[in-house]
Amino acid sequence: MTESIQHIAMNKARLAGADYADVRIVDLLKESILVKNGRVESAHRSQSSGFGVRVLLRGAWGFSSSNRMSAADAVRVTEEAVAIAHASQKAQRKRIELSPAESAKDFWATPVKIDPFTVSLEQKLALLDQAVSLLKSVQGVNLAEGSMNFWKRKQLFANTEGSLIEQEIIHSGAGVSATSIRDGEIQVRSYPNSFRGQYRSGGYELVEEMGMVENAERIGSEAVALHSARQCPSGVMTVILDGSQLGLQIHESCGHPTELDRVLGSEINFAGTSFLTTDKLGHFRYGSELVNLVADATPATSPGGLGTFAYDDEGIPARRVYLVRDGIFSDYLSSRETAREIGSRSTGAMRAMSWSTIPLVRMTNVNLLPGDSSLDEMIAATDEGLFMSTNRSWSIDDKRLHFQFGTEIGWLIKNGKVVEMVKNPTYSGTTPSFWGSCTAIAGPKEWTIWGTPNCGKGQPQQIISTGHGASPARFDNVSVGVAYGR
Repeated sequence: MTESIQHIAMNKARLAGADYADVRIVDLLKESILVKNGRVESAHRSQSSGFGVRVLLRGAWGFSSSNRMSAADAVRVTEEAVAIAHASQKAQRKRIELSPAESAKDFWATPVKIDPFTVSLEQKLALLDQAVSLLKSVQGVNLAEGSMNFWKRKQLFANTEGSLIEQEIIHSGAGVSATSIRDGEIQVRSYPNSFRGQYRSGGYELVEEMGMVENAERIGSEAVALHSARQCPSGVMTVILDGSQLGLQIHESCGHPTELDRVLGSEINFAGTSFLTTDKLGHFRYGSELVNLVADATPATSPGGLGTFAYDDEGIPARRVYLVRDGIFSDYLSSRETAREIGSRSTGAMRAMSWSTIPLVRMTNVNLLPGDSSLDEMIAATDEGLFMSTNRSWSIDDKRLHFQFGTEIGWLIKNGKVVEMVKNPTYSGTTPSFWGSCTAIAGPKEWTIWGTPNCGKGQPQQIISTGHGASPARFDNVSVGVAYGR
């Protein structure tokens, strides 16, 4: 990685009178493999390198970037960022100021046992072929898919306050799915999670530990069996969500509404604002007393999360912050700029998709802390309810208040026992009421950090990876079956 780029850019920004400037030099390596019905649908590897310079001058931002890593380009890009900052001042309604931060000089890398980019394509395809073949061997499975994805991001961050931080972050993910079509109805089952599986920070060892081969026939059989299952009933009842579905529930109904740039209205074009306005901070009841949600990017307490790092893209050390404590709304995901607006300090949530994009306030790992129950205990304590697993669809309004989710599969619970599989399960609700009805959360043994590698935000859109720790949890008086009527 070229060290002189940051020196040239920072010196140039200082000479131009910048109040603050930072530079990110990024090298991103990606690999993606997809197998369908025993055929390799795609297998490609790509690499992207470049740098971006962000300048705060007279209270206005300017940003520019380049994939050419020369001294001349460092000068040119910084001059462009300065010129854009001058232009931004003309449309600026108020001067931007940053909350204070300590400078740091450090290096951090994701702990890995097996670098996924050292594993041969043949070895990866052999594992996918085995799992997909078992899926396809189930009579009634029409489409059997398996995929793997890997990312390695090397980044150097420097700013005019003296920070110089290098990080190497590796993400690995894989999954299989079975699609069965009968009489115009489509049923899907996925493992370990829907939308191409489970993703975590770490190496190829995560893929080997997933058990895709061991679970392939079960997943295929469940996809076929769903055709014969009864339609999910409609009504109001107790719902138990598995950890993977709860991870997406957390993402949409807690992660996004606590992004402070959405709340302040500076980033609302893509997906709206938030019901968690600043007048609610510190006293609004978001959920029951069992509900504790943290934004946790720290490697010590969120190892393996897709939002785990040592420093965010403003050089803020990873933090563990209560967004909801004992059911009360407690804090936001924020940047140095947005935190300053509410008289606070950054919670370390600034992240950029690449060297060519500006950082935005993004989720890190937003985790529901475990409780003291278990899935078996929750089922045993339920007279009539529904256990739902693996997300299939979601919809939520622009304030992140009213939502509807569907899962791939559900099971009816009666008198403390699972009695019957049901198809097309859905549930709906309003965020504070739903989390307020949480009556049990499973303990640490059933807690997992689920990966969401495709969170979109901003215009132009940026895709970022987030993590969500969750264990199964129970909610009372939830509307179910709303998508298919009575």
